[in-house]
Amino acid sequence: MLVGASKNKAKVGGILFDKITKSKCNVIPVNPGYEKIENIKCYSSVEEYSKKIDLLIIATPALTVNSILKSCVKKKIKNVIVISAGFSEVKNNKLQEDIVKTARKGGINLLGPNCFGIYNPFLNLDLTFSSTSPKSGSTAFISQSGALWSYISDLDLGFSGFVSLGNMADLSFNEWVEYFIKDKKTKKIVLYIERLTEGREFIEICKKSKKEISVIKAGQTKKGSDATISHTASIATDYAIYSGAFSQARVKQLESLVEAFGMSSEKILLKNRESVIITNAGGAGALLVDRLVKQNHKVSSPIDILGTATAKDYEKELKKLENKKYKGNIIIILTPQEMSEPENTAKVILESKLKKNIIALFLGDKSITDAKKILEKVGIKVVTKI
Repeated sequence: MLVGASKNKAKVGGILFDKITKSKCNVIPVNPGYEKIENIKCYSSVEEYSKKIDLLIIATPALTVNSILKSCVKKKIKNVIVISAGFSEVKNNKLQEDIVKTARKGGINLLGPNCFGIYNPFLNLDLTFSSTSPKSGSTAFISQSGALWSYISDLDLGFSGFVSLGNMADLSFNEWVEYFIKDKKTKKIVLYIERLTEGREFIEICKKSKKEISVIKAGQTKKGSDATISHTASIATDYAIYSGAFSQARVKQLESLVEAFGMSSEKILLKNRESVIITNAGGAGALLVDRLVKQNHKVSSPIDILGTATAKDYEKELKKLENKKYKGNIIIILTPQEMSEPENTAKVILESKLKKNIIALFLGDKSITDAKKILEKVGIKVVTKI
């Protein structure tokens, strides 16, 4: 069941509805504004539907989420994904506490909020906003940054599954690592971590695994840690503590995300010692900050324009820097999400008065090919893997 389903394919509810209809699963749309969506009956509320629901996805404004969860409790729905943002990541802690209280009272397994969704290739079920649904494989990816999936899924790789944890208000790494350890289709597990909630339990779960577990930790530096706070409200502990925990857990610690998938990250050639980052992927921004700070580079916290960013959003931020007559490097990070506009963003870069200062990180492969050609045609090198 999709609460917040929409006919508008530019909206989250429209994107997710379209993707579920292509899967092996039945979709039950809920939106009081419609009687039907693409000839499928649309319900006005969760409680109006009389049959059993295996999974419910919420893609409505944050203030509506708790009441929808209360309907789930009445309907005895046990599995809920909250895509909606606007909780602890923007300091709405009380709102997040309320939904957790409701979920636990009703015995609901809650994923999210501020979540990018899940992907199960064996059901052809893509509940994410990535522009590419990759082929099936034997690697599971569990990430606190959903937008990193839109980048990694665009590469020619195979997966047994993907889970975006978002704010980890309820379900965390521990439950999902345990799940994929038991999953017969999964041979390897990759984790992108900003913070852990129950470190001791995490160590014990990982120690029991006979499968390879690799981890990439954002927030290894103070600046990188600051970037994770604004991303998923993740206040990272001193990295030395995490590193010790990972050693005890016998997981492989890696410096770059693509390294976990058998690839090499590309060099970023900077012209100045100072940089500003504009990104539609908070996780990618945090990883890049760590990398630059370790190279004694001066970088401010990333300007996160969110996964819904269009070319106009990048243009708006570039105009601000033009007005300030900014002289440092401008690093543009774009991950290919459904709302992204790689080619138009490339054109925005070409039209910028500061284009000589711009370094383009258009992360991915298939979805950014044309944008890469536009930029490289005029001599702007594009980094596609970090």
